[in-house]
Amino acid sequence: MRVFCYFGKTKFQKMSTKTPLKKGSRKLINAWAFYDWANSVYSLVISSAIFPIYYGVIFSNINTINILGYQIKNTAVISFLTAIAFLVIASFSPILSGIADYIGNKKKFMKIFVYLGSLSCIGLYWFELETIYLGLIFYFLAMIGLWSSLVFYNSYLPDIAYPEQQDRASARGFSYGYVGSVILLLANLAMIMQPNLFGIEGNKIDASVQAMKFSFISVGIWWALFSQYSFYYLPKSNHKSKITKDILLNGYRKLKSVFNQLKNLSRLRRFLPAFFMYSMALQTVLLVAAYFGEEEIAWTDSNQKTLGLIISILLIQIVAIFGAILTAKASEKFGNIRVLISINIIWIILCIMAYNVRTPSQFYSIAGLVGLVMGGLQSLSRSTYSKLLPKTLDTTSFFSFYDVTEKIGIVIGMLCFGLVDQISGSMRNGILFFIVFFMLGAFMLSRIPKE
Repeated sequence: MRVFCYFGKTKFQKMSTKTPLKKGSRKLINAWAFYDWANSVYSLVISSAIFPIYYGVIFSNINTINILGYQIKNTAVISFLTAIAFLVIASFSPILSGIADYIGNKKKFMKIFVYLGSLSCIGLYWFELETIYLGLIFYFLAMIGLWSSLVFYNSYLPDIAYPEQQDRASARGFSYGYVGSVILLLANLAMIMQPNLFGIEGNKIDASVQAMKFSFISVGIWWALFSQYSFYYLPKSNHKSKITKDILLNGYRKLKSVFNQLKNLSRLRRFLPAFFMYSMALQTVLLVAAYFGEEEIAWTDSNQKTLGLIISILLIQIVAIFGAILTAKASEKFGNIRVLISINIIWIILCIMAYNVRTPSQFYSIAGLVGLVMGGLQSLSRSTYSKLLPKTLDTTSFFSFYDVTEKIGIVIGMLCFGLVDQISGSMRNGILFFIVFFMLGAFMLSRIPKE
C-alpha cells in the first residue's frame, strides 16, 4: 500500500508539474488578462443588462420594498445594498490581502471569491418577490465575490508584466472582458427573445422572464469555468509562513505602511485623491445606468424596453473595446495623466447630456459615447497606478490600498445617488453629483507633478 501511494503520488506530481512562465511573456500576460474574459460577464449580465431588466419586471406593479418597517424605493434599495457591499469589501480586503501576502498564495484566495461569486450568481435564479430577502443576499454575495477577487487579480499586474507592458496588458484585459461578456449576453438575448427555441415553455412573457433567470445561471458557470485558464498559469509564490493571531491585523498594518510611504511618493500621493474622486462618479454610473434607463426613458412598451436596454449595453461594450485600445495608444503619445484629464472632461459633458436624455434614440447616442470613455478610464487608471508604484515585492498591499480607495468612493457615490433617488423620487437628479465629482477629479489630476 505504501509503495502504491508513493508511486501514485510521484506520477501525479510529474503530471501536475509545469514550468512557470517568465514575467513579461506573452502567454503569461494573456493568461492574466483572460480573467477579465471570465468575470466581466457578471458586470455586463448581472450589473448592467439583464438583471436590472428582470428587477424592473418583478417590481412592475410596486416600486417599494419593506425594509425594517420602512418603505424604500426599489431602485434606492439596490443603491444602498451596493453601498453596504462595497463598505464590507473595503473593510475586509486589507485582511484578505494581508493574509495572501503573508502566506504567499494570493491565487488561493482569488479562487475562493471566484467560486463564491459564481455560486451566488446561480443563486439569483431564486430571486423572486416571495423570496426577496434571499435574493438580495445572493446579489450581495455576488458583489463580494467579484470585487474581492479583483483585489488579487489587479495585484498580479506588476508581477506578470514590466512597466512598459502594463498599459497594453491592462487594456488587453478589459478588451477580453468586453468581447467575452458580449458573446454571453448575445446568447442570453437570443434565449430571452426566443425562449421556445431553447425549450422554455409557457406564454411569451413568462418564458422570457424564465430565460432571464437561466441567464444568471449561465453567468455563474461561465465565470467559474473560464477562470481555470488564468488559475493554471498565474504564478504561485514559494513563500510560506504560518498564520498567527497577528495575521488579522497584518493587512491593516500594511495599509498603514503604504499610507506612510505616500509621504515620499509625491505623484502617487496626488493621484490617489483624484482617482478617489472620479471613481465615485464612474463606478456609480456603471452600476446604476441600466436602472436609470429602465425607469427614466420613455419606452413605448416592455418589449422595446427590454430590447432597447440590451442593445444599449451591447453598444457600450463593443465601443468600449476600441475605447480601451485607443486610450492605451493615446497614453503612449500624450502621457497617462493628460489622457486621464481629457477623459474626465468628456465625462462631464456626457453627464450634462445624460441629465436631459428622455427618448430611446437619445439614450442610444449617450450609450455609444459612454462606451468610448468607460473602458479607457478604468484601464488607464489601473496601469497608471501600477507605473507610479515604487519598486516593491509587496504589490498586493499597494493594490489593496488602491482598491480600498475605489470601494470607499463607490460607497459614497452610491449612498449619495440612493438618497437623492429616495428623497426626490427620481434617479435623474443624482447625475448632478457625477458632474461635480468628475470636475474635481480632473482638477486634482492637473496638480500631479511631472516626472
